[in-house]
Amino acid sequence: MANLKDIRERIKSVKSIQQMTGAVKMVAAAKMRKAQERMEQARPYADRLSGVIESLLPEVDRSLLPLLEVREVKRMAVVVITSDRGLAGSFNSSIIRRAEEVIGGFGMENVDLFCIGRKGRDYFRKRDYSIVEEQADFWNDLSFTHAIRLGKEIVSHFTCGSVDKVTVVFNWFKNLAVQELRAEDLLPLVYKEGEAKPIDRLYEPSKSEIVQSLVPRHVNIQVWRSLLESFASEQAARMVAMENATENAGELIKDLTLEFNKERQAAITKEMLEIVSGAEALAGT
Repeated sequence: MANLKDIRERIKSVKSIQQMTGAVKMVAAAKMRKAQERMEQARPYADRLSGVIESLLPEVDRSLLPLLEVREVKRMAVVVITSDRGLAGSFNSSIIRRAEEVIGGFGMENVDLFCIGRKGRDYFRKRDYSIVEEQADFWNDLSFTHAIRLGKEIVSHFTCGSVDKVTVVFNWFKNLAVQELRAEDLLPLVYKEGEAKPIDRLYEPSKSEIVQSLVPRHVNIQVWRSLLESFASEQAARMVAMENATENAGELIKDLTLEFNKERQAAITKEMLEIVSGAEALAGT
């Protein structure tokens, strides 16, 4: 059984951890609000542009742009978006697990990885996956420039024929408590049969120029949206995880305090019994 000093040290240690988790929760909450605002601002534009592209695809000659070329998938690329830091519950582990499922269904030797975030990069690097691009330590300064840079790398890797398909694995921000895992195909651009119907349109300046302008922009916007969704999800997951950790620390402090009081009372009772026993012994002599 632990002595009073050990229990007191444990209480002190747990209180320090509780203060740390509470501080991390507050920082995550502030970042999450800003990230959520940016994400909600980007969603309407991304969805609208996606709808326009989907409605154009049935009428477009795919030879106009290499990004529209549908090839037999012999090799694919997977963009894995994780965080740079932990303390976010199962945020990173669930993304990595989902990415492994996508990779496992196609074969590790036939997949190139774009690792966004240190956690995913470190995990796949240790297991000798083929990583063609990695980015880390940029989340606090996240801007559209990062999406453009990543989009160019993805487009270049696809158009040069290195891969025949690109899939993005990330967390979609549903609400504060729920982040939805998604694996979405980014390239080539396709549409589901029956959903997009041809519409009589007048193209100005020309159909080819419109397609060549909108499609690369669409890729960049979808990458940007994925980064924003992932960053907001990360902060929400960290906020919830730290809140749970703070509450658990409080419960542990209560239990340790109760144990401390029991031990102290037992020590006092023992000392009193020793005093009484000694007094009785002296009285008997």
